[in-house]
Formats: sequence, structure tokens, C-alpha cells
Amino acid sequence: VKVSEAMDEVEQQVMLADQFIAEARVKVAQALKIANLPRYIDQNLSRLDDQLSRLDNIKQAITRVREDIPAKAIEAERESTKHGSTQSLI
Repeated sequence: VKVSEAMDEVEQQVMLADQFIAEARVKVAQALKIANLPRYIDQNLSRLDDQLSRLDNIKQAITRVREDIPAKAIEAERESTKHGSTQSLI
């Protein structure tokens, strides 16, 4: 559950950045359309767009972490916390 909760928090932060990065990619695309753009600038802008697109990789990584958490482990942890942390006397 702790990993699942951590991924929820990571995802929230990533989603905050998502809109800003999408806007940045639009601006990079517009810059790439500037007439008579020197090749070295074009290459740098293309690299920048590639770096900005890595947010999709981050989202996929979050999904993979969640998929790797055994579903039964999450349920077992939730059940144990629901009943409190009192130790058994037996």
C-alpha cells in the first residue's frame, strides 16, 4: 500500500507538470516552423521536443510500478490496517 500511495503522490505531481509540458511542446513545434531556421537550431529544438516527450515515459513507469504490486498484497495490507495495529496475544 505504501508503494501504491507513493505512486498516487508521484502521479499527482506529474499531472501538475503535464499541462505545462504540453504547452511547451506546442511552442517548440511553432518554433520549428520558423522560416529559414538554421539546421543547428532545428536539431536543438527537435532534441528539446524529444526531452519534453519523455513525460509519457514517466507516466508509463508509474503504471508499470502499479502493475508490479501484487493485488493481494494491497488488499492484505488494507485489511491489516483496517483492524488496527494491536498485536495478537496468541
